[in-house]
Amino acid sequence: MAVPSLNDRAAAVCRSLADDASAYGASVSTVGAARVIDCGVEAPGSLAAGRMMARACLADLGTVSIAPGEIAGRPVPELSVEVAHPVAACMASQYAGWQVSVGDYFAMGSGPMRAAYGKEPLYDAIGFRERPNRAVGALETGKLPDEAVVSYFLERTGVPAPQLTLLAAPTASLAGTAQVVARSVETALHKLHELGFDIARVVSGFGHAPVPPVAGDDLAAIGRSNDAVLYGGRVVLAVRGDDESLAETGPRVPSSASRDHGRPFAEIFDRAGGDFYQLDPMLFSPAVVAFENLDTGRSHCFGERAPGVLGESFFS
Repeated sequence: MAVPSLNDRAAAVCRSLADDASAYGASVSTVGAARVIDCGVEAPGSLAAGRMMARACLADLGTVSIAPGEIAGRPVPELSVEVAHPVAACMASQYAGWQVSVGDYFAMGSGPMRAAYGKEPLYDAIGFRERPNRAVGALETGKLPDEAVVSYFLERTGVPAPQLTLLAAPTASLAGTAQVVARSVETALHKLHELGFDIARVVSGFGHAPVPPVAGDDLAAIGRSNDAVLYGGRVVLAVRGDDESLAETGPRVPSSASRDHGRPFAEIFDRAGGDFYQLDPMLFSPAVVAFENLDTGRSHCFGERAPGVLGESFFS
């Protein structure tokens, strides 16, 4: 029996979401023969829809759950992810590495359709691409894709139109905020990769972070959702190999290692003149990262949460 591709696994999640779309506050349409699932652009969406988006982005290689949490004395949802095969799930699939620009349409693309396209330099590093029969992608956008956008993806993934599924939600929505917060483990892996650590050593990952209130616009929502991970995300990675490299690399992994750490993301972004390229790329990682060495039995933990910054970001 053939092993399901990342896109096959994500397609099964999308079928479940589409079959009960109204229960998730989502809606399903056909655009250029492809399936588009609106999880928060025109449809109301829900945290549950965001959980399904996160599962699809991870190619369902793990679990995504929501539980009660608290920030600054106020109740907030806490979103947890447990990830098996983290390089495939997080780096080959979930990472939002595809900047989509078609005419006046813009979105950040994630999900396993990236592995079908495979043009990001990251894929050379991790050695993972696939040629699937179907493709699934998530779009962080405030506008539903039209036929030109669908054609753009069909050309790049090489799948027939009926086998393409695109999920869409803006950051300033219940589902959009949740699926961003679900990237706690992914941000830790990406930071390790940028630091030159061999992420193939990571066997599994667990992460959780608070889900902020939905902001009034996408820019504010980007700030809050980033803060959720930067100042509230806690990640545990099970790894193989030596302890010395963990002790050396570990202090550079949490967001607190960045020169930009310490204030809400919206303030940092404004100080950078609204230019993402002026931000320290080392900022984007969880507040706390712990390593459990499966070979030696030793644990290493770095960083700390900043509940004061979270309260200012979420409720001011």
